[in-house]
Amino acid sequence: MRRIPDSDRLPHALYRAEQVRRLDRLAIERFGVSGIELMERAGAVAYRLLRVRWPNARRLTVLAGMGNNGGDGYVVARLARAAGLDTRVLQLGKADQVRGEAALSLAAYRDAGGVIEDYLGLPRKTDLYVDALFGTGLVRPVTGPWAEAITALNAQRAPVLALDLPSGLHADTGCVLGVAVRASVTVSFIGLKLGLFVGAGAEYRGEVHFSALEVPAQVYAGEILAAVRIDWARESRLLTPRSRIAHKGDCGHVLVVGGAPGMSGAARLAGEAALRAGAGLVTIATHPRHADWLNLDRPELMVAAVERPEDLDTLIERADVVAIGPGLGRGDWGRRLWERVRGLSHPLVVDADALNLLAESPGAGPDWILTPHPGEAARLLGSATAEIQSDRLAGARQIQARFGGVVVLKGAGTIVHGPAPRVPAVCSDGNPGMATAGAGDVLTGVIAALRAQGLETEAAARAGVCLHAAAGDLAARAGERGLIATDIIAALRTLSNGLAKVDR
Repeated sequence: MRRIPDSDRLPHALYRAEQVRRLDRLAIERFGVSGIELMERAGAVAYRLLRVRWPNARRLTVLAGMGNNGGDGYVVARLARAAGLDTRVLQLGKADQVRGEAALSLAAYRDAGGVIEDYLGLPRKTDLYVDALFGTGLVRPVTGPWAEAITALNAQRAPVLALDLPSGLHADTGCVLGVAVRASVTVSFIGLKLGLFVGAGAEYRGEVHFSALEVPAQVYAGEILAAVRIDWARESRLLTPRSRIAHKGDCGHVLVVGGAPGMSGAARLAGEAALRAGAGLVTIATHPRHADWLNLDRPELMVAAVERPEDLDTLIERADVVAIGPGLGRGDWGRRLWERVRGLSHPLVVDADALNLLAESPGAGPDWILTPHPGEAARLLGSATAEIQSDRLAGARQIQARFGGVVVLKGAGTIVHGPAPRVPAVCSDGNPGMATAGAGDVLTGVIAALRAQGLETEAAARAGVCLHAAAGDLAARAGERGLIATDIIAALRTLSNGLAKVDR
């Protein structure tokens, strides 16, 4: 079996649906690649992938829609039938109303002896389904028999190969348009779709493969990316080997400000994560109630009791980066410390309750990294969490425009959005096990440590997000359920020294 073109190494460029349509038109109009040829290539790539991925599959069912995605499905069906697979095509919408290249593909399937059936429900037995219902042009909720077919597809147990994008998933935002196919594998063509990596994309896409369909490289030259996909395999190159004569002062001093009564653990997690991510020195400025014992089992952490805002002054003078928010609280103690820190010229990492206090009294900062989860992001923008999640990239962009600096919008497909003209980044590492108390505090410490070691603001945010996510993936090898924040910390040292690779 031939190797799948371009599929074992995903590109980092991410595109919106409109951009991919432009790339498609440019390949046709300027470089003479016909639309039907692109369809043939897409179907052939998908067919080769399914034979590699499911070599024992003998019964194939293709769900075909009315557009070019359905046309791709007809190519898959024709090739599978020619190879002797028991192949059925279930058409949603009237076959005689299919137009353009899809109609040519449908006719070729019929000419080869294939039979087209109207969709009346899924077959009782099949080894594999091909989702060829909708392409990237879907923008309204799925209804009627299409919704019924997708619901039935999700309820059965056979694997599903989605062509280009799981049907029902918005190509740009990753939102589910009423109902969407839960694919086992998605093979994306020409340009990798942004929606596969943001919103609910991670929940529905399954394993992702890609083929450029031999489109000439010149086609891509004039298109500004919608976003760039980042992962630790790429970002780890920013962590160069240390000098043989380095000392702790060369590796940066992080000051963590937080830990109101009852919330000391958050500050402790951020501080220990900063140490494990390579900071030479870490001081935790915390409430006097627990300052004496906060570092009993981690003596490498320095701890200072802070009662009044002015108690911070000497600590700030010694620090290279200040991380504020973990366990800070919104009481009088936390508010006064936030007001002391927010106007500093130091690089800042702002998280948790510091973000909530910022939302109450907005202002812009030139050299800070804001790390909201969706709820905090909604408070920063005065909107609802659901609105943020409906278009995460737009939410990150709005926060950055309003508050400046670099924004890290946490969640599945964490987004890093810096000032223009830099392209926003979407992290493709990470797993659901990281949905656990304290994981965000660990991220704060990691980003602060990398910033303290000399990475510029956006680079520290990108590398920190990916290191944190990859550490979560390494920890998840023992299982996602029950993973805790300290498991992530334990993996940081191994990954940041290149001593392990995570392949998920």
